[in-house]
Amino acid sequence: MNVFDRNINFNAIFKFSQISRSTQQHLKNVYATLSMCMFMAAAGAYVHVILRLFQGGLLSVLGSLAMMTWLSVTPHNPETEKKRLAILSAFALLTGLGLGPVMDFVIKINPSIIVTAFLGTSAIFVCFTLSALYAQRRSYLFLGGTLLSGLSIMLLISILNVFVGSLALFKVNLYITLAIMCGFVLFDTQLIIEKAEMGDKDYIWHCVDLFMDFVSIFRKLMILMAMNEKVR
Repeated sequence: MNVFDRNINFNAIFKFSQISRSTQQHLKNVYATLSMCMFMAAAGAYVHVILRLFQGGLLSVLGSLAMMTWLSVTPHNPETEKKRLAILSAFALLTGLGLGPVMDFVIKINPSIIVTAFLGTSAIFVCFTLSALYAQRRSYLFLGGTLLSGLSIMLLISILNVFVGSLALFKVNLYITLAIMCGFVLFDTQLIIEKAEMGDKDYIWHCVDLFMDFVSIFRKLMILMAMNEKVR
């Protein structure tokens, strides 16, 4: 039989039988909102790198933390939905603005790294997301404690390295933290599914977890690629 004569059932490929229809709809809302966050973050980075209207730094970091806190204390209901989406948009914009200084560093080395890092991050994110969706429910939830412990250890090592000043230790820390953040994509995706199955349909807050995972992976991948490019 000719391979081009075969009918491929794409609906079967993307059918997640272990996830209820309501949760699948919830995930669609989460990823649609995540796309909006990506656009706003890109706009924030554009404002810093190209327009130079505002500069990312301490104020943008504090502003994003303030937006996240405001979002967390605003209840999820139909009356506050538009308000919370506006807060989330501001959070994503300030997060993108905060990426500006790192992008300035990367651009001085090789501007193409930004595009490569974004495509690499997107590929990593999609692969790990699909792994979590197709895997047996709750199969990755056991990773939570290990990932948090690993992240805490890496934080302590990074603080220690402030006094040691080892470039090798800094790179090892980045690689391990990058691997940990990939694990968080698996964990957070399945955690969102379980929360939705139990009735928690706050897609706006669930989007924040995945957005922060994406930004963390992108930032670390960008820095690692720039450092490797610099030593050539």
